[in-house]
Amino acid sequence: MGGWTVMSRGESRGKAGVQERLASLTSWDADWSGLRVLVTGIGVSGFAAADTLIELGACVVVIDGSVTERTQAQADTLRIVGALDVLLGPEAVQSLPLIDGELPDLVVTSPGWRPDQAVLAAAARKDIPVWGDVELAWRVRTRRGKKTADWLAVTGTNGKTTTVGMAESMLRAAGLKAVAVGNVGKPVLDAIREPVEYDVFVVELSSFQLHWAESLSPIASVVLNVAEDHVDWHGSYASYLADKAKIYHNTQKAAVYNAEQIETERMVEEADVIEGCRAIGFTTTTPAISMVGVVEGLLVDRAFIAERRDHAAELASIKDLGRTAPRHMVANALAAAALVRAYGVEPVAVREGLRAYLPGDHRIQSVATVDGVEWINDSKATNPHAASASLAAFESVVWIAGGLSKGVTYDELVAGNSKRLKAVVLIGVDSSELAAALARHAANVPVIPVEAGQTGEDRPDGALIMARAVELAAEAAGAGDTVLMAPAAASMDQFASYAQRGEAFVDAVRNLVEGRAQSKE
Repeated sequence: MGGWTVMSRGESRGKAGVQERLASLTSWDADWSGLRVLVTGIGVSGFAAADTLIELGACVVVIDGSVTERTQAQADTLRIVGALDVLLGPEAVQSLPLIDGELPDLVVTSPGWRPDQAVLAAAARKDIPVWGDVELAWRVRTRRGKKTADWLAVTGTNGKTTTVGMAESMLRAAGLKAVAVGNVGKPVLDAIREPVEYDVFVVELSSFQLHWAESLSPIASVVLNVAEDHVDWHGSYASYLADKAKIYHNTQKAAVYNAEQIETERMVEEADVIEGCRAIGFTTTTPAISMVGVVEGLLVDRAFIAERRDHAAELASIKDLGRTAPRHMVANALAAAALVRAYGVEPVAVREGLRAYLPGDHRIQSVATVDGVEWINDSKATNPHAASASLAAFESVVWIAGGLSKGVTYDELVAGNSKRLKAVVLIGVDSSELAAALARHAANVPVIPVEAGQTGEDRPDGALIMARAVELAAEAAGAGDTVLMAPAAASMDQFASYAQRGEAFVDAVRNLVEGRAQSKE
């Protein structure tokens, strides 16, 4: 660590002085030079934060607990562009590092880092502010006196990525330069630094990102839905809800809520919004005044028209969402429509945006139909709420489920969908909680576990596990059934990500299809 140089700002930096300086950092053009910043995590968000801070002139040190080819390459890049140091390995994340002999002025953390992680807990004890990458992005959004883009903010337990994608498509149909950023994949900091003059960012925000954000003031915001999730990270469901609710704080024009879920309405009622901000509901049934909803197969608006007391404006048809439009997909479309209508987008662009929208992989993705059996990949269903929405779209299901539970329970999920289940194929290193719920609420449904040993390997191999799960599901399914891979759990026990899990399912189904085709030749 010797050799680090930091611009001198006096022999001592009192806490009051540091706090005053941090409070002044509200634009790209503010004085960031010499600010001692520790960045925790060197993944997509952490790398973007570190790279941005270096460009701003801060003194940056980065830490990450993993030592892989990827993290080492990221570390080399950050050192080249000006990071003071990058510390990798388990020992690097056990305590606060000193920067030129002093504690950091600020910690900028990657979203996945829990508040009780050793470094973040130490920062809290030392009264060192902790920001997330989204908080940093909000503060640097103004450059040379001009905002980079307006923000429309989206959170919820499920449906975030679909909703931001739909909103992005609607905005583009209106002729606006819009991009989906945040938890969706592209860090908002990267979008801010792109040589593109965007009009709008549609920002997907996880509960983790919201936990570390305080200053956001979006044009419009929405909590799509809430259900028990990430309790292990937040410590309690109440804390999870409190972090989700932060998205409404300082919303400028429209705080959009799910009229079919009272928790989101209460969040709006309790939010400290900008004066003049309206509460706008969305519902998959007939909308009341100041809502968007559905009437006779049409998506309609009774919120953003002058004659809303006795009229509704047609936005689109449910058929514009594609061949299959389960209820939660309609809800996502309505939420996206409410956001863009708050921004001033005309109804015709809502319709054209929905028609142009292409759903992402791993979200109720139809993979194949073989011998009357439809195979559906919904690997993105990483919690019970998402899996329940998937199950509700089908009548007779062979369900592939299981994985890392994240501290949630499965009784409500199983009890509410037991009549749809023909059989359940269990994956996951430990799916005992799901198995127990099935025993309690679906005792007559066959449960077929895929044991790690069945792969023929000493360690779990995701591709082999999924191939075996698909084989077992094929044996259980018949014409008219749907094989649905909607795990209701995270993937990291057997896969690198939900995307890898989904890809393994798609590959296994395609191999099954090819094998059957060859056997008929």
